[in-house]
This record gives sequence, structure tokens and C-alpha cells, in this order.
Amino acid sequence: MNILNSQVEAYIEQLNRIAFIEDEEILKEMEDYAHKNDFPIIDRTVGRLIYLITKLKNPKLVIELGSGYGYSAYYFAKAMNYGKVVLTDYQEKNLSMAKSYFERLGLLDKADFRVGNAIEIAKEYKDIDILFLDLEKTKYLEAILRLKDNLKVGSLVIADNTLWYGKVAQDNPDDKTAKIKEFNEYMFKSREFFSILIPLRDGVLISSKIE
Repeated sequence: MNILNSQVEAYIEQLNRIAFIEDEEILKEMEDYAHKNDFPIIDRTVGRLIYLITKLKNPKLVIELGSGYGYSAYYFAKAMNYGKVVLTDYQEKNLSMAKSYFERLGLLDKADFRVGNAIEIAKEYKDIDILFLDLEKTKYLEAILRLKDNLKVGSLVIADNTLWYGKVAQDNPDDKTAKIKEFNEYMFKSREFFSILIPLRDGVLISSKIE
């Protein structure tokens, strides 16, 4: 199920492709790897959104839950003036690739690479400015419940794949879709967060911690 009209989606993709990006060659290499290996990554539309949010927020600490080989983390690190983005993944080979890409991109000083359980790793950090959720979708709600006290007031939560191919709008959802819906509904009902769900790509939920 396409979230956007296919012609609109193609037009946005065209704009992304003509936009100047300093690291075009390496980003294209990362995207080609994802395509050839069926490795899920955000696309450039979501990447540009992350970059803009990071520029506006000017964070000191970004924690990514589920970093893969560093594609989404690139947009955070590239936009950061100081501080760190912490990449987490349970596969060491993914983070080894991420470290190699970041070295080529000149961004090693803006990143820490942590192998293991993403939620447990994130619990070690306080005063998180941006928390990015892109781990196993059934763990989104667990992640926010366990980590919300580690977030600053005014911090942002960005969660990818929150429309889940449009399945969240269907009746009788499967278990994974039901878990995503539960997370979405929690974020909108909670008095601790102000949330919006943007229908870009597969859905991007953005929340600000307000208390």
C-alpha cells in the first residue's frame, strides 16, 4: 500500500536527487548497499527531515536505537555542531561498516558506536536531546516507557515506520501492526508528550517531551 500518491512520491524523489549534497558519492554507495542487500534504511526524504530537525534543535546528545550501518546517523551527525550521536546495533558487523563510512565522511568525532541491546545501552545516558527509534517495531513502546525519564524536557522523539505500509489504518491488524498502533496511541494520549505523525515515506512520528 502506497502512503503517498505514486506521482507525488516520484516528484519528491526527483527533488531529493537534484538537491546538492556534499557527500553524494558515499551516500549513493550506502543506498546501493541497502538496495542490493534488502537492508531497510530511511530514504533521503526522511534523512533531510532529520537533518533539518537536528539543525533547528542543536542537540548535544542523540541516541539512535537500531542504527544498522549508519545511514540515518549520518544525517544527525552531519547537522550537529557539537556533541555526539550514539549508534546502537546488535550486530558488530553493521557498526563496523558504520564506523568505516563515518571515517570516510570525516564524522568520527561526532559518533560513538555501541554493540548490544539498544534499550539497555540507551539507559546509560541521561539528558537525551533526540531519541531516534528504528529498532524492532514491537519494542517501540517498551523503549519509550523505559527511556522517557532519560529525556530532557523539550527533547524530541523521532520514530520511523509508524504507518507500517498503511496497515495501521486496517481492521484486525497483525501482532506487529497492533504493537505499532499501541505505541502511536500512547504517544498521542500521553500528557508527557506532544506528538504529530507525518505521512512521509512509511510514517514518521515526532514527539516533544513537554513535562
